[in-house]
Amino acid sequence: QVQLVESGGGSVQSGGSLRLSCAASGYTTNCMGWFRQAPGKEREGVASIADNGSTKYSDSVKGRFTVSRDNAKNTLYLQMDSLKPEDTAMYYCAAARSDYCLRDYLPQSSTFNYWGQGTQVTVSS
Repeated sequence: QVQLVESGGGSVQSGGSLRLSCAASGYTTNCMGWFRQAPGKEREGVASIADNGSTKYSDSVKGRFTVSRDNAKNTLYLQMDSLKPEDTAMYYCAAARSDYCLRDYLPQSSTFNYWGQGTQVTVSS
């Protein structure tokens, strides 16, 4: 079993920055990702990272967000810069024992077996 706990969400103005963290405990997972869901919208993938550091991003965040992981601390991060009001959503950390993070595309939510409870990010204009 894997437990994921996100932190770091909050409210910022447009153009600001936030850093999300996701502490993982339990089994080691080689594929981790961030998803987000805004009210009335479907959950969408934001970024993923394999245990070798290979990363993928959605087009909407590419160049503004950076995903990273500290394997020694079993922690996943999402540095979010140049935030926009449309980035407002609940952000979820996800993990899987899978090689999907090594593929050429951002893994879908169905890839991931384990999910955190989410952390809210609100960006005001």
